[in-house]
Amino acid sequence: MPVVTDNKTAFELPNPFILERADPQITRHTDGRYYFTATVPAYDRIVLRAADTLLGLRDAEETTIWVQHPEGPMGSHIWAPELHWIDGAWYVYFAAGEAESATADVWRIRMYVLENRNADPLQGEWTEKGQIETPIDSFSLDATTFAHNGTRYLCWAQHDPGLEGSNTSLFLAELANPWTLKGAPVELSRPELPWETIRFAVNEGPYALIRNGKVFITYSASGTGAEYCMGLLTADADADLLDPASWTKHPEPVFTTNADNGIYGTGHNAFTVDEEGNDLLVFHARAYEEIIGDPLDNPDRHCRVQPFGWNEDGTPDFEEPLPEN
Repeated sequence: MPVVTDNKTAFELPNPFILERADPQITRHTDGRYYFTATVPAYDRIVLRAADTLLGLRDAEETTIWVQHPEGPMGSHIWAPELHWIDGAWYVYFAAGEAESATADVWRIRMYVLENRNADPLQGEWTEKGQIETPIDSFSLDATTFAHNGTRYLCWAQHDPGLEGSNTSLFLAELANPWTLKGAPVELSRPELPWETIRFAVNEGPYALIRNGKVFITYSASGTGAEYCMGLLTADADADLLDPASWTKHPEPVFTTNADNGIYGTGHNAFTVDEEGNDLLVFHARAYEEIIGDPLDNPDRHCRVQPFGWNEDGTPDFEEPLPEN
Protein backbone atom coordinates (compact mmCIF):
# COMPACT_ATOMS: atom_id res chain seq x y z
CA MET A 1 0.00 0.00 0.00
CA PRO A 2 1.22 3.59 -0.58
CA VAL A 3 3.31 5.14 2.15
CA VAL A 4 5.46 8.23 2.68
CA THR A 5 2.96 10.67 1.22
CA ASP A 6 -0.64 10.96 0.13
CA ASN A 7 -0.79 13.95 -2.14
CA LYS A 8 -4.43 13.69 -3.14
CA THR A 9 -5.67 15.58 -0.13
CA ALA A 10 -2.84 18.08 -0.30
CA PHE A 11 -3.13 19.20 -3.88
CA GLU A 12 -5.89 19.65 -6.42
CA LEU A 13 -5.37 20.41 -10.11
CA PRO A 14 -7.87 20.71 -12.93
CA ASN A 15 -7.60 18.00 -15.58
CA PRO A 16 -7.06 18.09 -18.48
CA PHE A 17 -4.33 20.49 -17.42
CA ILE A 18 -3.38 21.80 -20.90
CA LEU A 19 -5.31 20.82 -24.01
CA GLU A 20 -3.82 19.32 -27.17
CA ARG A 21 -0.31 18.99 -25.83
CA ALA A 22 1.16 15.49 -26.09
CA ASP A 23 4.44 14.22 -24.62
CA PRO A 24 4.28 16.91 -21.91
CA GLN A 25 7.10 17.95 -19.62
CA ILE A 26 6.86 20.29 -16.64
CA THR A 27 10.08 21.18 -14.86
CA ARG A 28 10.59 23.32 -11.78
CA HIS A 29 13.81 25.33 -11.97
CA THR A 30 16.11 25.95 -9.01
CA ASP A 31 14.53 29.39 -8.52
CA GLY A 32 11.07 27.81 -8.14
CA ARG A 33 9.79 28.90 -11.56
CA TYR A 34 7.86 26.36 -13.63
CA TYR A 35 8.40 25.61 -17.34
CA PHE A 36 6.23 23.59 -19.71
CA THR A 37 6.88 22.15 -23.15
CA ALA A 38 5.18 19.46 -25.25
CA THR A 39 4.50 18.24 -28.76
CA VAL A 40 2.03 20.43 -30.66
CA PRO A 41 -0.48 18.72 -33.01
CA ALA A 42 0.99 20.35 -36.13
CA TYR A 43 4.40 18.77 -35.34
CA ASP A 44 6.06 21.91 -36.72
CA ARG A 45 7.57 23.87 -33.81
CA ILE A 46 8.80 23.88 -30.22
CA VAL A 47 6.91 25.89 -27.62
CA LEU A 48 7.60 26.92 -24.03
CA ARG A 49 5.48 28.33 -21.22
CA ALA A 50 6.68 29.75 -17.91
CA ALA A 51 4.92 30.71 -14.69
CA ASP A 52 5.70 31.42 -11.06
CA THR A 53 3.17 28.78 -10.01
CA LEU A 54 2.27 25.39 -11.37
CA LEU A 55 -1.35 26.37 -11.92
CA GLY A 56 -0.16 29.50 -13.73
CA LEU A 57 1.13 27.35 -16.58
CA ARG A 58 -2.45 26.68 -17.74
CA ASP A 59 -3.03 30.24 -18.91
CA ALA A 60 0.59 31.32 -19.44
CA GLU A 61 1.49 32.78 -22.82
CA GLU A 62 3.03 30.21 -25.09
CA THR A 63 6.25 31.21 -26.83
CA THR A 64 7.55 29.52 -29.98
CA ILE A 65 11.31 29.18 -29.53
CA TRP A 66 12.10 27.25 -32.72
CA VAL A 67 10.35 26.23 -35.97
CA GLN A 68 10.98 23.37 -38.35
CA HIS A 69 13.37 23.82 -41.27
CA PRO A 70 11.76 24.46 -44.66
CA GLU A 71 13.87 21.71 -46.24
CA GLY A 72 16.19 18.89 -45.27
CA PRO A 73 16.65 17.45 -41.77
CA MET A 74 14.67 18.93 -38.88
CA GLY A 75 11.88 19.71 -41.33
CA SER A 76 8.96 17.57 -40.08
CA HIS A 77 7.63 15.51 -37.17
CA ILE A 78 8.94 17.80 -34.44
CA TRP A 79 8.27 15.54 -31.48
CA ALA A 80 8.66 15.30 -27.72
CA PRO A 81 10.76 18.33 -26.73
CA GLU A 82 12.32 18.31 -23.27
CA LEU A 83 13.85 21.27 -21.45
CA HIS A 84 16.87 20.78 -19.18
CA TRP A 85 19.17 23.11 -17.24
CA ILE A 86 22.74 21.78 -17.50
CA ASP A 87 25.93 23.50 -16.30
CA GLY A 88 24.53 27.03 -16.53
CA ALA A 89 22.65 26.75 -19.83
CA TRP A 90 19.28 25.58 -21.11
CA TYR A 91 19.00 22.68 -23.53
CA VAL A 92 16.05 21.33 -25.48
CA TYR A 93 16.14 17.75 -26.73
CA PHE A 94 13.70 16.85 -29.51
CA ALA A 95 13.14 14.54 -32.46
CA ALA A 96 12.60 15.50 -36.09
CA GLY A 97 12.29 14.03 -39.58
CA GLU A 98 13.12 15.42 -43.01
CA ALA A 99 11.04 18.14 -44.63
CA GLU A 100 8.54 16.86 -47.16
CA SER A 101 9.77 16.67 -50.76
CA ALA A 102 9.76 14.26 -53.66
CA THR A 103 12.87 12.49 -52.33
CA ALA A 104 12.66 13.15 -48.58
CA ASP A 105 11.98 10.56 -45.91
CA VAL A 106 9.80 12.27 -43.30
CA TRP A 107 10.16 9.16 -41.14
CA ARG A 108 13.92 9.51 -40.94
CA ILE A 109 13.48 10.56 -37.31
CA ARG A 110 16.61 11.51 -35.40
CA MET A 111 17.42 13.35 -32.14
CA TYR A 112 18.61 16.97 -32.00
CA VAL A 113 19.63 19.54 -29.38
CA LEU A 114 19.13 23.29 -28.96
CA GLU A 115 21.10 25.48 -26.53
CA ASN A 116 20.28 28.81 -24.86
CA ARG A 117 22.82 30.38 -22.50
CA ASN A 118 20.39 33.01 -21.20
CA ALA A 119 19.17 32.48 -17.64
CA ASP A 120 15.60 32.84 -18.94
CA PRO A 121 14.82 30.26 -21.66
CA LEU A 122 12.10 32.55 -23.06
CA GLN A 123 14.78 35.16 -23.74
CA GLY A 124 18.14 34.97 -25.44
CA GLU A 125 18.98 32.96 -28.54
CA TRP A 126 18.41 29.29 -29.18
CA THR A 127 21.21 27.79 -31.24
CA GLU A 128 21.26 24.40 -32.93
CA LYS A 129 23.90 22.06 -31.54
CA GLY A 130 23.10 19.45 -34.16
CA GLN A 131 22.09 15.81 -34.24
CA ILE A 132 22.94 13.44 -31.42
CA GLU A 133 25.08 10.88 -33.24
CA THR A 134 24.57 7.26 -32.20
CA PRO A 135 26.62 4.22 -33.30
CA ILE A 136 23.67 2.93 -35.32
CA ASP A 137 22.13 5.52 -37.63
CA SER A 138 18.48 4.55 -37.27
CA PHE A 139 15.07 5.83 -36.17
CA SER A 140 15.62 7.46 -32.75
CA LEU A 141 13.62 9.80 -30.55
CA ASP A 142 12.48 10.78 -27.04
CA ALA A 143 15.85 11.75 -25.61
CA THR A 144 15.93 12.58 -21.91
CA THR A 145 18.85 13.33 -19.62
CA PHE A 146 19.65 12.99 -15.93
CA ALA A 147 22.69 13.25 -13.67
CA HIS A 148 23.60 10.73 -10.97
CA ASN A 149 26.71 10.37 -8.83
CA GLY A 150 28.59 12.95 -10.88
CA THR A 151 27.79 11.44 -14.26
CA ARG A 152 25.29 12.77 -16.79
CA TYR A 153 23.40 10.25 -18.87
CA LEU A 154 21.22 10.29 -21.97
CA CYS A 155 18.36 7.81 -22.29
CA TRP A 156 16.38 7.45 -25.52
CA ALA A 157 14.35 5.16 -27.78
CA GLN A 158 15.87 3.74 -30.96
CA HIS A 159 15.16 1.10 -33.57
CA ASP A 160 17.67 -1.73 -33.64
CA PRO A 161 17.74 -3.03 -37.24
CA GLY A 162 19.08 -6.34 -35.97
CA LEU A 163 16.09 -6.94 -33.72
CA GLU A 164 13.37 -8.45 -35.87
CA GLY A 165 9.79 -7.38 -35.18
CA SER A 166 10.69 -4.58 -32.78
CA ASN A 167 10.10 -0.89 -33.35
CA THR A 168 12.17 0.76 -30.60
CA SER A 169 14.18 -0.24 -27.54
CA LEU A 170 15.52 1.94 -24.73
CA PHE A 171 19.22 2.83 -24.68
CA LEU A 172 21.43 4.55 -22.12
CA ALA A 173 24.83 6.24 -22.53
CA GLU A 174 27.07 8.65 -20.70
CA LEU A 175 27.29 12.17 -22.13
CA ALA A 176 30.57 13.93 -22.94
CA ASN A 177 28.59 17.17 -23.26
CA PRO A 178 24.85 17.80 -23.58
CA TRP A 179 24.81 16.87 -27.30
CA THR A 180 27.57 14.22 -27.57
CA LEU A 181 27.62 10.63 -26.36
CA LYS A 182 30.63 9.30 -24.47
CA GLY A 183 31.28 5.61 -24.90
CA ALA A 184 29.04 2.91 -26.29
CA PRO A 185 25.32 2.91 -25.48
CA VAL A 186 23.74 -0.07 -23.75
CA GLU A 187 20.26 -1.46 -24.31
CA LEU A 188 18.21 -1.26 -21.11
CA SER A 189 14.90 -2.61 -22.33
CA ARG A 190 13.24 -4.00 -25.43
CA PRO A 191 9.51 -4.61 -26.01
CA GLU A 192 8.98 -8.26 -25.19
CA LEU A 193 6.01 -8.51 -22.82
CA PRO A 194 2.44 -8.71 -24.14
CA TRP A 195 1.50 -5.23 -22.89
CA GLU A 196 4.56 -3.76 -24.67
CA THR A 197 3.67 -5.13 -28.08
CA ILE A 198 0.02 -4.20 -28.74
CA ARG A 199 -0.24 -2.89 -32.33
CA PHE A 200 3.46 -1.97 -32.24
CA ALA A 201 6.43 -3.38 -30.31
CA VAL A 202 7.54 -0.17 -28.61
CA ASN A 203 9.55 1.05 -25.64
CA GLU A 204 9.82 4.86 -25.77
CA GLY A 205 9.39 8.10 -23.82
CA PRO A 206 11.81 7.39 -20.93
CA TYR A 207 12.06 9.70 -17.90
CA ALA A 208 14.23 9.31 -14.80
CA LEU A 209 13.34 9.64 -11.12
CA ILE A 210 15.94 9.14 -8.37
CA ARG A 211 14.57 8.40 -4.89
CA ASN A 212 14.85 6.06 -1.93
CA GLY A 213 18.27 4.72 -2.91
CA LYS A 214 17.09 3.73 -6.37
CA VAL A 215 17.09 5.04 -9.94
CA PHE A 216 13.78 4.63 -11.74
CA ILE A 217 13.15 5.03 -15.45
CA THR A 218 9.54 5.11 -16.55
CA TYR A 219 8.75 4.55 -20.20
CA SER A 220 5.80 4.11 -22.55
CA ALA A 221 4.89 0.97 -24.47
CA SER A 222 2.77 -0.31 -27.38
CA GLY A 223 0.87 1.81 -29.91
CA THR A 224 -0.37 5.32 -29.24
CA GLY A 225 -4.06 4.46 -28.87
CA ALA A 226 -5.83 3.21 -25.75
CA GLU A 227 -3.18 0.48 -25.46
CA TYR A 228 -0.47 3.06 -24.64
CA CYS A 229 0.77 2.54 -21.08
CA MET A 230 3.71 3.12 -18.73
CA GLY A 231 6.37 0.63 -17.68
CA LEU A 232 9.05 0.89 -15.01
CA LEU A 233 12.76 0.03 -14.83
CA THR A 234 14.59 0.04 -11.48
CA ALA A 235 18.28 0.01 -10.51
CA ASP A 236 20.04 0.47 -7.18
CA ALA A 237 21.49 3.96 -6.83
CA ASP A 238 25.00 2.60 -6.26
CA ALA A 239 24.87 0.17 -9.19
CA ASP A 240 26.62 0.54 -12.53
CA LEU A 241 23.81 2.08 -14.54
CA LEU A 242 25.57 1.18 -17.80
CA ASP A 243 25.35 -2.52 -16.94
CA PRO A 244 22.00 -3.80 -18.25
CA ALA A 245 22.04 -6.43 -15.49
CA SER A 246 21.66 -3.60 -12.94
CA TRP A 247 18.13 -2.94 -14.16
CA THR A 248 14.92 -4.79 -13.36
CA LYS A 249 11.77 -4.41 -15.44
CA HIS A 250 8.44 -4.41 -13.63
CA PRO A 251 6.49 -7.35 -15.09
CA GLU A 252 3.25 -5.38 -15.45
CA PRO A 253 2.50 -1.84 -16.62
CA VAL A 254 2.47 0.65 -13.76
CA PHE A 255 -0.01 3.15 -15.25
CA THR A 256 -2.69 2.27 -17.78
CA THR A 257 -5.97 3.20 -19.43
CA ASN A 258 -8.91 3.35 -17.00
CA ALA A 259 -12.22 3.09 -18.84
CA ASP A 260 -14.22 3.61 -15.64
CA ASN A 261 -12.58 7.03 -15.23
CA GLY A 262 -12.76 7.80 -18.95
CA ILE A 263 -8.98 8.14 -19.43
CA TYR A 264 -7.33 6.30 -22.34
CA GLY A 265 -3.77 5.89 -23.62
CA THR A 266 -1.85 7.09 -20.58
CA GLY A 267 1.79 7.65 -21.39
CA HIS A 268 4.86 9.68 -22.28
CA ASN A 269 5.27 10.96 -18.77
CA ALA A 270 7.51 13.32 -16.83
CA PHE A 271 7.81 14.18 -13.14
CA THR A 272 7.64 17.44 -11.23
CA VAL A 273 6.67 18.70 -7.76
CA ASP A 274 4.12 21.19 -6.53
CA GLU A 275 4.97 24.27 -4.49
CA GLU A 276 5.00 22.15 -1.32
CA GLY A 277 7.34 19.57 -2.79
CA ASN A 278 4.70 16.90 -3.36
CA ASP A 279 5.45 14.50 -6.21
CA LEU A 280 3.41 14.88 -9.39
CA LEU A 281 3.08 12.72 -12.47
CA VAL A 282 2.79 14.57 -15.81
CA PHE A 283 1.44 12.57 -18.75
CA HIS A 284 -0.87 12.69 -21.75
CA ALA A 285 -4.10 10.81 -22.40
CA ARG A 286 -7.34 11.01 -24.34
CA ALA A 287 -10.89 11.14 -22.97
CA TYR A 288 -12.23 8.50 -25.38
CA GLU A 289 -11.17 5.12 -26.71
CA GLU A 290 -12.14 4.95 -30.36
CA ILE A 291 -10.00 7.04 -32.72
CA ILE A 292 -10.91 7.70 -36.33
CA GLY A 293 -7.85 7.33 -38.58
CA ASP A 294 -4.22 7.29 -37.49
CA PRO A 295 -3.82 8.05 -33.75
CA LEU A 296 -0.80 10.21 -34.65
CA ASP A 297 -3.12 12.54 -36.56
CA ASN A 298 -5.43 12.94 -33.59
CA PRO A 299 -4.90 16.16 -31.57
CA ASP A 300 -6.74 15.10 -28.41
CA ARG A 301 -3.81 13.88 -26.36
CA HIS A 302 -4.10 16.34 -23.48
CA CYS A 303 -1.56 17.08 -20.77
CA ARG A 304 -2.67 15.84 -17.35
CA VAL A 305 -1.09 16.19 -13.92
CA GLN A 306 -1.83 14.17 -10.79
CA PRO A 307 -0.11 13.25 -7.50
CA PHE A 308 1.48 9.92 -6.75
CA GLY A 309 2.77 8.18 -3.64
CA TRP A 310 5.29 5.52 -2.71
CA ASN A 311 5.14 1.84 -1.87
CA GLU A 312 6.75 0.24 1.17
CA ASP A 313 9.54 -1.14 -1.02
CA GLY A 314 10.45 2.41 -2.13
CA THR A 315 8.96 2.17 -5.62
CA PRO A 316 6.53 4.78 -6.95
CA ASP A 317 2.81 4.04 -6.74
CA PHE A 318 0.97 5.82 -9.54
CA GLU A 319 -2.38 4.17 -8.75
CA GLU A 320 -4.81 5.00 -11.59
CA PRO A 321 -5.51 7.97 -13.86
CA LEU A 322 -7.96 10.33 -12.21
CA PRO A 323 -11.16 11.32 -14.02
CA GLU A 324 -11.59 14.74 -15.58
CA ASN A 325 -12.63 17.49 -13.19
